[in-house]
Amino acid sequence: MEIKRKLEKIFRRYKDLEEVIADPQTVKDKTKYREVMQEYSELGGAVSAYQKLLAVEENEDNTRKLIGEADEEMRELAEEELEAILVEKSALLESIKVLLIPKDPLDAKNTIMEIRAGTGGEEAALFAADLFRMYQKYSDRKGWKTEIISSHETGIGGLKEIIFSVQGKSVFADLRWESGVHRVQRVPATESGGRIHTSAVTVAVLPEAEETDIDIKQEDLRIDVFRSGGPGGQSVNTTDSAVRITHTPSGLVVICQDEKSQHKNKAKALRVLRSRLYEMEEEKKQNERRDARRSQIGTGDRSERIRTYNYPQNRITDHRINLTLYKLELALEGEIDEVVEALKMSAREMVLGADV
Repeated sequence: MEIKRKLEKIFRRYKDLEEVIADPQTVKDKTKYREVMQEYSELGGAVSAYQKLLAVEENEDNTRKLIGEADEEMRELAEEELEAILVEKSALLESIKVLLIPKDPLDAKNTIMEIRAGTGGEEAALFAADLFRMYQKYSDRKGWKTEIISSHETGIGGLKEIIFSVQGKSVFADLRWESGVHRVQRVPATESGGRIHTSAVTVAVLPEAEETDIDIKQEDLRIDVFRSGGPGGQSVNTTDSAVRITHTPSGLVVICQDEKSQHKNKAKALRVLRSRLYEMEEEKKQNERRDARRSQIGTGDRSERIRTYNYPQNRITDHRINLTLYKLELALEGEIDEVVEALKMSAREMVLGADV
């Protein structure tokens, strides 16, 4: 059985790691110790499932022997028990298949999200602000930390653009499917006739790159500084603290002006630039052979319409997996776990289907 061979290999690795962890030299090397413990923790679920599978198979063997040796009455009871054991074994093997799906190294990374108002003018900007609050509340529920990197507000509380980071456990794994066009259907507060308008907002989700992930040469950067501007064009800072960084080889431009410190704005802009370049590199790697789970529920392209939020019907629809929930009010309060889990499940099913 191919699954069992994979589990045996994982079990051997797990036992090897136990010896490494027990080595005093490993404990002294904090970096190595952290890496070993992370791998050990990740293998724990598969090892536990393997041990359970062994126990179920032993029970199955013993029951089959009993069927061959018992009298008629005992044989009937044993056959009923064997049927239950086989159902348990089948369910266990299905769960093990999910555990054996190779983990995407990006899933553990922190995330930088970019929300921009699209078609719909001020109404789109207002919905961009609603989406930001939704992700902020979702992050709070998950125990993650959000930090605004850059924002461009409108005069009545909307957001033309906001860039923020989300830090925590498995952030990118949960948020990666949010990339794309989010469409809203509702009656704007400024609409006197009560007509429903349709507006759109684009969301980009980038794995936050570490300095070791991507090498940015200083000579490839053009850095300009200028005074920050607020809504309506007014100056909000009397010093040249805003920073514009242009990466000449790629043509990428990042502007950050939220901080009063030029140094802090530059550091934040570099974080965004590094993550955008990292995403470009990842896209190149996957160009010829797309990851199966991305192709299942969409490419993550920000030009793809992925979801509709219909206010009159209290409806949220994810078009990639044909999921419709009449829980829009809850979703906007950050309760989007049902959508996120459905997207992840669809991705896993596609990977399993590709492996068959």
